Amino acid sequence: MKKIIINGGKTLSGTIHVSGAKNSAVALLPAAILCDEVATIYNVPNISDTYALIDILNLLNVKTTYKEDEISVDASNLENKLIGEELCSKLRGSYYFMGALLGKNKKVEIAFPGGCDFGERKIDLHFKGFESLGAKIETKDNYFLITANKLVGAEIYLDIASVGATINIMLAAVKAEGVTIINNAAKEPEIVNVATFLNNMGAKITGAGTSSIKIEGVKQLHHAIVEVIPDRIEAGTYLILGAMLGKNFVVDNLIEEHLKALLSKLKDMGVNILRVKNGLEVNCKPSYKPINIKTLPYPGFPTDLAQPMTTLLTQCWGTSFIEETIYSSRMGHVSELNKMNAKIKINGSTTIITGQTKLNGANIKATDLRAGASLILAGLNASGKTTIKNAEYILRGYSDIILKLKNVGADIEIIEDN
Repeated sequence: MKKIIINGGKTLSGTIHVSGAKNSAVALLPAAILCDEVATIYNVPNISDTYALIDILNLLNVKTTYKEDEISVDASNLENKLIGEELCSKLRGSYYFMGALLGKNKKVEIAFPGGCDFGERKIDLHFKGFESLGAKIETKDNYFLITANKLVGAEIYLDIASVGATINIMLAAVKAEGVTIINNAAKEPEIVNVATFLNNMGAKITGAGTSSIKIEGVKQLHHAIVEVIPDRIEAGTYLILGAMLGKNFVVDNLIEEHLKALLSKLKDMGVNILRVKNGLEVNCKPSYKPINIKTLPYPGFPTDLAQPMTTLLTQCWGTSFIEETIYSSRMGHVSELNKMNAKIKINGSTTIITGQTKLNGANIKATDLRAGASLILAGLNASGKTTIKNAEYILRGYSDIILKLKNVGADIEIIEDN
């Protein structure tokens, strides 16, 4: 296990370059095995989830070449094996191999997916989509067996606009016979990124980014390249950090369109944000106005930024509210922030933050990826020393985070927790 040590209270200046999106990369790598030739993905983030996916590809005898931020994937000699618990438990995105292998070989054997634990995240919608296409799903011990004699296009309605289900159904449907329509599809930019990759291979997908996606099945998918979009959650996390500690603090390589909900809330608080070449500049202020946030599917306020925002809201004068509507239990950061002198309460699905409070360094632990990000922000803002255990959670989603923060003036290091 690893831990992060921070000596806080430092003003941060300079530029942080946003890496490729975790939530795209974890779907693009499984999607690459649908290609009948070699697929290449650029701007791949240097995160532990990337390496966990490569381990699964290696198990399947898929040849991968990873150089700098570029991965080539050759699945011409793929062997469809059981993807066991040891590999699947490392990340939630392992479930994208369900759709990809079902679409390619009409058979999947895979253990239950892992990832951060912040409440029940059902995969019923994925299975509903697969069954609509003609697949049969069995549960055996601790793994799923999904098979189909053939896949035939269908009209599918998602009860919830699920990102994972939308992508998984697209993966399964690209080589199905006929036309598949996904209604109430999720609209996140990462879905568009995956659809673009598949279309570059020769798939026929229209409507990605809207609530209705149409997939016309094709028989073959040829060589293609794609670039992972900039990570809007990483960008948002660093913009929030800049609001707390920035002086001429620039976050570049971002897509402003993907950050509208966050930028609107930061503006409501009184955060100063300037457009500069290739990015946004943030300069901190002594205090901010309190606000109310409700997490919603894209283009609403992203659930993945609610926890980092909690830390910033401790620096507002007054009481702020964050209502979590996506996941049932995503508040593991609250008790840890309160150890640092934050004044935060939980009422059902709502987090109530009263500020302004001076944060103090403490010994704390990350309970999931975005909780860990909120604690890093708190440690950087706090007076004194902060030690964050379970740093592996953070490394799942923030590429080169320690180096990036050091480069803008943070006193931060990561060490083995013996």
